[in-house]
Amino acid sequence: MALFTDGGVSTIEELVGHDSQLLNVATAEGIDVTKKMALAQTELAIELETLLERRLLDKVVVTAPLRLWHAYRSLEMVYQDAYNCQLNDRYANKRDEFRDLSRWAQDRLLRLGVGLTEHPTPKAAEPVVTTTAGPLADGTYYVTMSWVNAGGEEGLCADAVGVTTAGSTFVVSGRRAPESAAGWNVYAGVRPGCLVRQNTMPIPLGAQWVQPAILAAEGKRPGPGQEPSTMHRVARRISRG
Repeated sequence: MALFTDGGVSTIEELVGHDSQLLNVATAEGIDVTKKMALAQTELAIELETLLERRLLDKVVVTAPLRLWHAYRSLEMVYQDAYNCQLNDRYANKRDEFRDLSRWAQDRLLRLGVGLTEHPTPKAAEPVVTTTAGPLADGTYYVTMSWVNAGGEEGLCADAVGVTTAGSTFVVSGRRAPESAAGWNVYAGVRPGCLVRQNTMPIPLGAQWVQPAILAAEGKRPGPGQEPSTMHRVARRISRG
């Protein structure tokens, strides 16, 4: 699972899964859904910091209730904006529906607990990928990486980087490592959706990965991120104004 601080908690595609008319409404009313999602995540961040009563936001894992809370809150904000533009009862009904669902998801999160990880390992930034003389078959490859902590937990992979070889192979270097990192993994493939881990053991911090002649085509694929190590139950609930 991703960390709350890794990026967007939900995607537009997930929001469309909850409301198939979302994009039509957003286009008709000139609403930027991405901005609403960012605003919703900012609100959730403030509420989570208040609920946890400690600065633990970087340890929060995106569990299913948290993802739903964000999705429903984003949709509520979209329809609130649409209603403000048109004063259309249909928009008001959708706003109220998603407001209720948002509160339901928040309540489930508080009852089940906020997922936390003791050693958060954030999503990696795009690696530095260059070429050097080598026997790898000519072609275009897609490369990504992930950080691994001392407990063997792996963070989310970076967005894949493309590289083209001609009488060469590729070399991968990680950018600045987070404090929790003890090593890193390299994933590569001939298509962005078919990446496989190339190293058998975590690569030491500060070392480079030089791709050998054979590109592993089967094996471990990029994972979903860290699982929570604890579920922090919150005794009280913060209500929005």
